[in-house]
Amino acid sequence: MKNLTILLCATVLLTSCSSSQNRNKSIKTGNPETYATTITASELKDMLYTYASDDFEGRKTGEPGQKKAVEFIKNHYVSAGITSPITEGDYFQEIPSSYFNKSGIEDSENVLAYIKGSEKPEEIIILSAHLDHIGVSRNGKINNGADDDGSGTVAIIEIAEAFKAAEKVGYGPKRSVLFLHVTGEEIGLFGSRYYATVDPIFPLKNTVVNLNIDMIGRVDPKHEESGKNYLYLIGSDKLSKELHNVSEEVNKTYFNMDFDYTYNDDNDPNRFYYRSDHYNFAKHNIPVIFYFNGTHADYHKPSDTPDKINYEFLETRTRLIFHTAWELANRDERLKLD
Repeated sequence: MKNLTILLCATVLLTSCSSSQNRNKSIKTGNPETYATTITASELKDMLYTYASDDFEGRKTGEPGQKKAVEFIKNHYVSAGITSPITEGDYFQEIPSSYFNKSGIEDSENVLAYIKGSEKPEEIIILSAHLDHIGVSRNGKINNGADDDGSGTVAIIEIAEAFKAAEKVGYGPKRSVLFLHVTGEEIGLFGSRYYATVDPIFPLKNTVVNLNIDMIGRVDPKHEESGKNYLYLIGSDKLSKELHNVSEEVNKTYFNMDFDYTYNDDNDPNRFYYRSDHYNFAKHNIPVIFYFNGTHADYHKPSDTPDKINYEFLETRTRLIFHTAWELANRDERLKLD
């Protein structure tokens, strides 16, 4: 019995060690699926219920609610150990009120965080979303902007944390990844224009691509009946067919989601290609993708609230964008312009 006990103990110990080694091996991997799973519906929901709450007063540019919003974003990056590319501890790119050229708009700020590339740090992948919304209606009702663009804001934070999880175990991106939260989108794409034309923290010639996220938490009427997850993609082939092909390949490999290119048509009367922050990068010949779920009955209304978000869809869409960013950050060659 004594020898049998010793044998059993040894077997348990070896099995435990082997299991532990396998777990560690699975964690320390260059496979992006490992880190994509850190992006969860529950975390997205927790963040969005705060970010799109009444406490943030609709996040109108320059107003107190928007100031709460930038602190919220900054604090998540500080907690995750993701640094600023500006100076240590300073995540805000200040934009003076005079730049907005609109009466009643106070000073505002973009929020920037980044992960430095391990092999090609001078080449930059930008993920962007606008942090502002339209504030309080005349009747006193708060426009919470859960989908527009709370969904994009929390998606970028989760993507950043996934990249950071990879970096912690030795698989940081080869290229630098900038997480850019811009202000003033709702009043004229001001924050992204300021970054692109006045104070690009990284030279635009070194910017490989901009992946812009603006409303990815809902389902529009066109896609309600099918029940399938989908995204509208806008701009992916306008400056780089290679970007379009990479995007399609990532989707087929990991998700096989429905990509809808309706609004990518040059003759689209909605002109969405010109109406979100990616356009200020496209104007400088930087390839872009604009991820969008389409409009819905709650667009720009107080009823755009976090309880109406499809969090399972939001999780999958965020993971898709993470995988696309991962591929673009880690591929051997920089994207080619047509």
